[in-house]
Amino acid sequence: MPCPDAIKISGAPLWPLGGKELRDLSTGRAFWAALGIVIFLTGYSYIQAASLYTEASRSAQKFPELARNLSPLDGILVPTFGALYLAATFLFPFIVIRTVGAEKQSGAQKMLIQLPYSMFALLTAKLAAAVVAWAVMLLPSLSALGLWGLSGGHLSGVEIANLVLGHFLYALVIGGISLVAAAVTESPASATVAAVGFTLGFWVLDFAAAGDNELIKNLAGLSLTAVLRTFERGVFSLNVLAGSLLAVLGLAGIAGIWFHSGHTISRRLRRSALVVIAAAITLALTVQVHFFRDAAEDRRNSFSPAVEIALKTIKGRLNIEVHLAPEDPRLYDLERSLLSKFRRTMGNVEITFANARRSRWLSNNGDQYGQVYYRYGGQQAASRSTSEEEVLPLVFEIAGLNQSLSAGNMVFPGYPLVTEVRWARIWFYILFPLIVLFFWGWIYGKFFTLKNIPWFKSSTKGESL
Repeated sequence: MPCPDAIKISGAPLWPLGGKELRDLSTGRAFWAALGIVIFLTGYSYIQAASLYTEASRSAQKFPELARNLSPLDGILVPTFGALYLAATFLFPFIVIRTVGAEKQSGAQKMLIQLPYSMFALLTAKLAAAVVAWAVMLLPSLSALGLWGLSGGHLSGVEIANLVLGHFLYALVIGGISLVAAAVTESPASATVAAVGFTLGFWVLDFAAAGDNELIKNLAGLSLTAVLRTFERGVFSLNVLAGSLLAVLGLAGIAGIWFHSGHTISRRLRRSALVVIAAAITLALTVQVHFFRDAAEDRRNSFSPAVEIALKTIKGRLNIEVHLAPEDPRLYDLERSLLSKFRRTMGNVEITFANARRSRWLSNNGDQYGQVYYRYGGQQAASRSTSEEEVLPLVFEIAGLNQSLSAGNMVFPGYPLVTEVRWARIWFYILFPLIVLFFWGWIYGKFFTLKNIPWFKSSTKGESL
């Protein structure tokens, strides 16, 4: 196949390089094993989610007011895509590491470096192949949503697109970490242990963030699971998107430095340090980007449009002081219902938390524990409530605004559905695995030889590496 002149680097067409990476991917056992596991995990997740959603919908038929709590985002989308999250954490590193580790062990890496391709082109081809692998692993989740839609379930395209974007960014960063691990270590086994261990470190960081250490809490905001959780809640954040892409570029840069074995270790360490510093500075700048959109259909992550317009007219700084211990469940409710919305709506808000030990002492010796103080322009109001209906009037009062909370409020109807999961079991446990088994046998020559596949045939005529 002729190669367009636009797709060239250093005079060499990219089609042979991309074809090589896709051939390595499709003939690798790690990819097909991971795909099979993802199918069964997704099927189990969807069947359990649909069954629980059906039980809740039956209760909503008896008590219609419960229907407002039935959102497909929480009940179907997030649980179903949870299988993809587990696959990206534990299985995706095997696929990415194989693209580098096998070449290092066979000695093909030294030959690749001598080809007329830049290091950027080599790493781009590997990341592109990894993205293709992730896209194929996404198909079971998308098929589950298709089954939900065919059964009469409601789906929001904005919620789906936002959630898929979050999982894509998560997998992309995992792929960057895996590339660095494969480039630095000597064997695929060591690289896999390093990549999975590094990823599990984010889980440990999330658990540690529940304590009193402010430094750990701030670091927990950089956790990959925290990034994904933002999209699972239905929030699109431009700074999270930019930060994730910058992290991938930084990791790819470090992988490229260590991928070139001709340089000394000290030189590679110096260059890696420069990449880390540059990425950290750029990442700090992206934090200043203040652009959020509520992708959830029930607008759970934002105030009503009228309230948001009123809050954005406040020019001064709004100070919020919280007297709650980290383990207090009221702090979680306050964060979800008020604090996070203030951060996303107002660019000039400062939220401080009282010392945890002092808060515990106050809980036993005073009435100040549980209070949340709102200060603006010398005015102050206090409340123990975590409800918008009680707190927002206080904020409007000290800010001198005359705003009605009922203006522009939207009532989420909810989407109850009683459905059967029989066809889902047949699809995920029988039909889908058989389709994957057929394609696996096709590529491995069980049913046909590789020469009968047009893609393999064309890639071997004058385009092989």
